[in-house]
This record gives sequence, C-alpha cells and structure tokens, in this order.
Amino acid sequence: MPDRCGDAGTRYHLIRYVGLAGAVALAVAAGLGGALPEPPAAGWAVFTSGTGVLSVLAWAAGTGAMVWAWWSARHGVPSVRWASTTVGIWAVPLLVAPPLGSRDIYSYACQGWILRDGGDPYSGVAGQGCPWVDAVAPLWRDTPAPYGPLVVWLAGLAVAVGAGLTGTLLALRMTAVAGLVLVAVALPGLAARCGLPAGRALWLTLGCPVALIHLVSGAHNDALMVGLLVAALWVIAAGSARVTDPGTDGIGGASVATVAGGLLLGLAVAVKATALVVVPFAAVLAVAGPRRPAALVRAGALVVAGAVGAVAATTALSGLGLGWVNGLSRSGDSRQWTSPPTAVGLLIDYLGRLVGVRLDAVGAVRVVGLALLAGFLVWLWWRVWRGGDPLSGWRGPDGRAVPVADSVGPPATWDRGTVVFGAGLALAATVLAAPVVYPWYLSWPLALLAAAAYRTGWFLLPVAVAGFLVLPDGSGVAALTKAPGTVAMCALIVVLVVRAVRSARHPDAS
Repeated sequence: MPDRCGDAGTRYHLIRYVGLAGAVALAVAAGLGGALPEPPAAGWAVFTSGTGVLSVLAWAAGTGAMVWAWWSARHGVPSVRWASTTVGIWAVPLLVAPPLGSRDIYSYACQGWILRDGGDPYSGVAGQGCPWVDAVAPLWRDTPAPYGPLVVWLAGLAVAVGAGLTGTLLALRMTAVAGLVLVAVALPGLAARCGLPAGRALWLTLGCPVALIHLVSGAHNDALMVGLLVAALWVIAAGSARVTDPGTDGIGGASVATVAGGLLLGLAVAVKATALVVVPFAAVLAVAGPRRPAALVRAGALVVAGAVGAVAATTALSGLGLGWVNGLSRSGDSRQWTSPPTAVGLLIDYLGRLVGVRLDAVGAVRVVGLALLAGFLVWLWWRVWRGGDPLSGWRGPDGRAVPVADSVGPPATWDRGTVVFGAGLALAATVLAAPVVYPWYLSWPLALLAAAAYRTGWFLLPVAVAGFLVLPDGSGVAALTKAPGTVAMCALIVVLVVRAVRSARHPDAS
C-alpha cells in the first residue's frame, strides 16, 4: 500500500497529523470562545470570546490546517481503513470540547426538554420553561422548530438520558455521530455501485472540515439526515443489482430492498424535509432490469409507500403531529449573502437605496429562486430517467452513462452512478435556492457527489471556503461582510450563468 513506503507514506502521515493539530486548535478555540452556554468572564472577553483574539487565531489556524489536510488527499487515500482511522482521530478533540460554530444544539436541547415536559416544541422555545433557553440564539427562540418528528423525539430522549445540560449535549452529539457512522457504513458500498473508489468517497465526506466542525462538534441533525439518505440509496442500489445476480431471488429481493430504502428515506424526511428531493431519484435507482414506465411506477410506488409509512409511524409514535411543517416557512428569517437568491434581493435593495428608492426585493427573489428550483428538479429528473448525463462533463468524461439500445422507451440499462449523481445535484440545487444557506447545508449533497462524481474540484472548493464562514461562537462571517459579500456573490452568479450559457451553446467545448 502506498502509505507504507517511501514518499507516499510520509505524505499521508503528514496529512493525518497536520489535520490532528488543526482539530486540537479548533478544540482550543471552542474552549476559549465557542458556543458556550454562558459568556466568558468580562475581563477576558476581548481575548476569549467568539470574536476574541485568542479564539479567532486558534479557529483560523485549526480550520486552515484541516482544510489543507483534507484538500491534499482529495484525489485518493490509501484505503477505507486509513480514511476511517484518520477521521476518527480528528474527531476525538472535537468530541470532548464545547460546541463550535453554532448554538443550534441548545435549540435541540430545549425542544427535547419541552417535549419531555409535555409542551409543544413547534411553538418556539421561549416562554415554555426550558432552563437553557438563554443559551439559544435570540433569533430562533420564538421560531417553530422546522425539524421532523423523529429528530425532535430523539432530542427528548437525549434530555431524558442526559439528566442535565452537559449530558444532554453529549447525547445529542452521539446522535449526530450515529448519523456519520451510518455514512461510514453505507457510503463505501454506494460508491462501489457507482464505480468509484470507496476510500476517496469516505474521505471527501467525513474528512471534510465542515462535517467535523458542524456535524461532530456542532452536532447538527443534518448528520442523521445524510446518514439515512446514503443508507437508503445504498440499500436500493444493492437491491436493484440483485436482479442480475445468479442464484438469488432477484425480483423479490429488489422489492424488499426498495421498500427498506423507502423506509430509510422516510426517516430522513422525518429529520429534515429536504430529503424529499431525493425520492424521485430513488425511484429511478430502484428500477431493476429494463427501464420502462411500468417498472418506474412499480418501483416508485414501493419507495413512496416505504417513505410515507416511516413518516406516518414517526409522527404517530412521537405524538407531535405536523407542526414542523409550519416551521419550514420561518427558516428564511435570517438574511445572508451566502444564499444566492437572498444575495440578488439584497443587491437590488442596495441599488434602490442609491437612487433614493426603498425596496424589499429579497422575498420576491426568493420566490423566483424556488420556482426556478422546481423547474430545474423536474428537468434534472427527466434527464436522469432518459439515461443522459445530467450536466454534460460535470460528472467527468469517464462517468457518462452508456445507453443500451432498446426497442421501446428509454435505454434498457444505465449507470447507477448517474442516478446518484443526479440526486446529489438535486440536493446541491436545493441548497443554492434555499432562502438561507449555512455551511453545514453543504453536507447534504457532499456525500452523494463524492460517491458518484469523477471530477470533484467544482463542488469541493465551495465546501472548503464554507469552513471559514462561521466564527467559534457561531457568529457568521457573512453577517459581518454583508455588503461586499453580496456584491461578490452576485458577480459569481453572473460568471456562472455566462459559463453555463456558453457550455449549452458549445457542449463539445466543456
């Protein structure tokens, strides 16, 4: 193996231990000025608060070291075991340090406490008696929880077993870690079905600083959603492949796997509704054998039945009802340039002020963004179903589907990686069109793109940049750079649109 000899071995050792040094520096930053339940002593705040000199220096050095280490091995790692071991070593300092980069974990804790106390966590956490409400970010204290019944019920369980704030935070972290363990178990198999190295996919997903900072340290429930999504697609892909395996009950095994995958998808939706955009692609992935409309309807019905059953069961067993649906409309209360539609709306507002006109274009542009997203998702799904490369050249020259002639309907066989790639693009588009974009949102498409894309730089670079967008205590760099960030984001949108138009006119040049 390359990590056992010569320069390659030295390089991989350097990557591992530079990343570990970065994780330790981030743990120090969390201790000095992370998302602590109480602010540091006033006399030391200038040095140790979330924006203090010492904590920011430790945060910048730690994030930089981890980004360098992750990026340096983006083309491949010695093995799945090396990737898993390295990620595990990096995670240890972050697991024992205070939360870093967000105060959302305190929102989860209060939602769980309110559930255990018999209240309604979908009515906001303020005024419901939670003893930790002062640790929740003020913006979200009156906001209904936008999370599904499964994750709120798990938060209630964390409060029950935690017996106090520290124990509750630890239990919530273990829930997030469980989601990442699910990724570690399922992603290698999914990448193999897509024809790509399992170790590389695992490294790009779990070795990513955004995952370690925000999913491990910050304990965002996105970790559980991503784990369930990856597991669902892995189970479905493995089931549809059984049809061609000799000596197996192909059709029966595929049906069972499709329903099981649907159940996992439903559990993902019961964490965050974002997972819904993957369901149509899961239906295509579940088609075993020739791809005909009747086969799609049958596979889609099994996937949807499993998903609906899981959502209905978690809703009924938790006793929470559908209050979380109302919370989805409040996710845009924050206005940051990291969301492209919000950035365009803010720029229109700024230009209006220059000519003495006060506008409020953000809401309208967000609606346009969601409409464009709906159209794009339909087009993307149709391209995938027809067996075409969703975005010509973006997956890579070796990753394009090779259709097999069929007398009726679309191609009879296809590259499963193209379907998974399409699902990853759907999640990426959902992030870009969202009213607000936080760094941990980028973990949604990351795992699927890592499993299915040959070319990676185009989606890894934004993830690397996102690692620097939140200070230790959760203060957003985007909020501190609102005007210049808005202009920069809009300029980037123009560049990307121009390139997309040129690529569409001259596809052979891409």
